[in-house]
Amino acid sequence: MTSSIDPPFAAGIDATRLGEWLTQHWPGFEGPIESISTFSGGQSNPTYRLTTHKGTWVMRTKPAAKAQLLKSAHAIEREYRVLKALESSRIPVPRVHLLCEDESIIGRAFFIMQYLNGRVLWDPAMPEFDAQTRHAHYQEMNRVISELHLLQTQEAGLEDFGKGTDYFERQIKRWSQQYQSTITEDVPEMNRLMDKLPQCIPSSARSPSVSLVHGDFRLDNLVFAPDGPRVLGVLDWELSTLGHPLADFSYHCMAWHISPQLFRGIAGLDLKALGIPQESTYIQWYCEHTQRYEPSALSQDWDFYLAYNLFRMASILQGIAWRDQSGTASSPQAKEAGKQALPMAQLAWKYAMRLGA
Repeated sequence: MTSSIDPPFAAGIDATRLGEWLTQHWPGFEGPIESISTFSGGQSNPTYRLTTHKGTWVMRTKPAAKAQLLKSAHAIEREYRVLKALESSRIPVPRVHLLCEDESIIGRAFFIMQYLNGRVLWDPAMPEFDAQTRHAHYQEMNRVISELHLLQTQEAGLEDFGKGTDYFERQIKRWSQQYQSTITEDVPEMNRLMDKLPQCIPSSARSPSVSLVHGDFRLDNLVFAPDGPRVLGVLDWELSTLGHPLADFSYHCMAWHISPQLFRGIAGLDLKALGIPQESTYIQWYCEHTQRYEPSALSQDWDFYLAYNLFRMASILQGIAWRDQSGTASSPQAKEAGKQALPMAQLAWKYAMRLGA
């Protein structure tokens, strides 16, 4: 995990007041806070690195009070709950320490969690590694998302973490509404997708399969060990809920269909030379790990899953563009990310045109 170079204290956060509150509510915490710096990369909930003479921690917050928050977005409390529930599971997550819903402390709700001393990899082509090491990292990613979807939610105390059923119908409606509430310029493909996708939900997507889904499971939301292909923690659970595991897994597989020029993808690269598995191999690994699906059956409906997830990503990117224009974006990269909404929607429509109905 890397942070940007900031002044000793991030603007707008009263380090003294924060330190006093942490001392009062967190046994063993010793101030004062020596620095607060912003982590780079995140587009939604701001994330900060806190340091004291005793160590380093991570603070995750809702956006600043000036931000106009979208309904159901920036769910800090839900993130805290799911991380707490997963601490004793097979899913690697950072340990959370405490949640503060009193917005008078720093002006917004926040929670404190463990700082993981590892590596965040941004480029799925992994240019820093050789072919064998890349292959091992992809195997580890596959293992972790499979373990996530095998989690017994009742045992984790998450049986009420979402509705679970009718997942795609509800998600298509949600992201359609979110897109419509953040339009900065008309995207014809989004209008077509909002009409077509509800009519094309396949039987596999209507199956009763329900699991905990991360909602944004991708390479740069994983922290790897500094010395090998082992995931130390899965980050950014803001979109997590109970839902259909194939929605989560197919989202993760979008990298095989997105070019490096459009977003962080591997489409068009020489995967064999890089040591990166073909998507068909990656899907087979997942099916073998979970023992839930047959690769041949998934291939019949794969265009729907890709169209749905690309549509969803276009809606998310449109939200980033809207926050950038309204001056409430959490990342300096927001402007460039927001520009990808249109080409992402166009790619989604390419797959949707292959569907019936």
